[in-house]
Amino acid sequence: MGEVAVPHPHPPLPDQFNSIPTVDSTIPSLSLPEENTTETETMKHPKDSISAVDSIDSPKSDVSSEKSYKTETVILPEHLPKPEAPPGLLSKSNSISHEEYHTIKRSTSANVASSVDMASIGRFFRDQSDVVSAAIARRISSLKETSNGPTEIHLPDVKVIVKAPGKNPSAFSSLKGRVSFFSRSGCRDCTAVRSFFREIELPYVEINVDVFPEREQELVDRTGTNQVPQIFLNEKHLGGLVVLNSLRNSGEFENVLKSMAGTKVSDDAPMVPVYGFDHEEAEKENLDEMVAIVTVLRPRMPIQDRFVRMKLVRNCFSGADMVDAIVQHVNLGREKAAEIGKELLRKHFIHHVFREIDFEDDAQQLYRFLEHDPGVLKYFNFRMSTNDNKPKSPAVIGQLLTKLMVAMLESYASDDRHHVDYARIAVSEEFRRYGNLVRDLQRVDMATLSETERLCFFLNLYNAMVVHAVVTIGQPGLIDRRAFFTDFQYIIGGYPYSLSTIKNGILRSNRRQPYSFVKPFSSTDIRLELMPKKMNPLIHFGLCNGNRSSPAVRFFTPDGVEVELRQAARDFFKDGGINIDFTKRTVYLSRIFKWYSADFGQDKLEVLNWVLNYLDSTKAGLLSHLLNDGGAISISYQSFDWSLNC
Repeated sequence: MGEVAVPHPHPPLPDQFNSIPTVDSTIPSLSLPEENTTETETMKHPKDSISAVDSIDSPKSDVSSEKSYKTETVILPEHLPKPEAPPGLLSKSNSISHEEYHTIKRSTSANVASSVDMASIGRFFRDQSDVVSAAIARRISSLKETSNGPTEIHLPDVKVIVKAPGKNPSAFSSLKGRVSFFSRSGCRDCTAVRSFFREIELPYVEINVDVFPEREQELVDRTGTNQVPQIFLNEKHLGGLVVLNSLRNSGEFENVLKSMAGTKVSDDAPMVPVYGFDHEEAEKENLDEMVAIVTVLRPRMPIQDRFVRMKLVRNCFSGADMVDAIVQHVNLGREKAAEIGKELLRKHFIHHVFREIDFEDDAQQLYRFLEHDPGVLKYFNFRMSTNDNKPKSPAVIGQLLTKLMVAMLESYASDDRHHVDYARIAVSEEFRRYGNLVRDLQRVDMATLSETERLCFFLNLYNAMVVHAVVTIGQPGLIDRRAFFTDFQYIIGGYPYSLSTIKNGILRSNRRQPYSFVKPFSSTDIRLELMPKKMNPLIHFGLCNGNRSSPAVRFFTPDGVEVELRQAARDFFKDGGINIDFTKRTVYLSRIFKWYSADFGQDKLEVLNWVLNYLDSTKAGLLSHLLNDGGAISISYQSFDWSLNC
């Protein structure tokens, strides 16, 4: 079509332009629904005003060119309303008797019919937008009158969740005193107290004696017992959970709270835990008895790089070199010096460069100090020097580690443990003390653990390392996901352990990880002694990889690890780890069963029979019927959500 004219508030054009001939044209009548008349009239979009143009003139800027322009007049059918011109372009002047228009250039490829279609499309999207916006506004405004709880609004392709404020969110904002309570990790009564305080939005201070063991004596001195929880309002001892429930049920808790904690806290009240400092007992050094000899040898050993087996081995020395140094600087015989070398290796001050054999007084056997290990930068429980303190029992370290991690989850994770606040964990005292604790793993003797204790230890260590890895190096992307599981390592008992090593080498009894052709451990690896005799498939439901499709993060106890693993499997399937479409005869399983199918059975039927043991009654009934009616069953695998469980 030609140029389209719209009104413009300017003086009349010169006479030479008034003589330009016009061409009349009409457009076919448009049959519009009667109820849309009002909307059409109020529509002010430029594209919608095309059909309302009465005449076409030249632009004012082209007056000096004195060229002729072809114009055309579009006559609007009488039964259609006359649309308004675009805002700002039309004005009426008292000095002229007609409306004057300023042309707006349109695409020369456009035509009247296509313009009408484009206007209809634009009008459709604007109408839909107006309807959705109005609906959202009405629903949100109605929340103030109808509900105080979380409300879900369902619109086509739109979901808005609004949580209205509580009845009285500042009920305790004027409280001048302090509410505090002593607790322990994993204590159900402590969890009940914590949940109640959170529910009523009461600020409180928690003193976890597992995180702050130096405060346990204070608990005994104040209450005469080490039982928890013990609640204090300022310096006044309220009692435990029984007293709290009694006050809560009688409705007197708020009155007691205001009377006992309504004044400013005194110096006699339990102090807020001080973060960033270790208690005196922890700071006392309990050095290993071999440290004196190691201190003498470290600066005197002929440490150098050597070629062995077509490899460059850095920072090493021979067994004969160490025996010579002990004889010379410790004044012992050669036989006794060799025995000391064996003791240093057993306590993991030194190790064979290939970690193959015991210590020998041999110039061909090479060793190095633990701090000279080439992978030391990957060991996130190693701080540039070996921990020379006397090694603790791995069972004791495992218990302390579990208490710290459980304390983190209780404070910084959701109740179902599916969502973890890694940002708050990163700056917490629990995490700082955890970082100090894992240094004690460098030289522990893992052989002292029983098979059940090892299972519990490595399950808990894996989940703790995932939290440590996410906090330290962040969530892995698609490309560096494999590196996340292989490069983040601890040095444990003188040997490196990555997440993949723990899962596939220890817990899965040295089985290949998905899409790998080699096993984690060679046939001569000393770590083979730590793996269980028989792989337990339930371990897959006790390991959390830090993503949303993984099982919930949890920690286990040595005495109840088997029962706790079975419960973990039941919880996993209950939370969506399996779905059954009875009509399609299809079972939808977590992708874990695709990656590790050999761990659950030799074929799909065997896998389904294994799963059947851990389903609730409804899903078990459906799956049993499919398995027993003789028909074919299809297995489909769910998509895996790798996003962070935060």
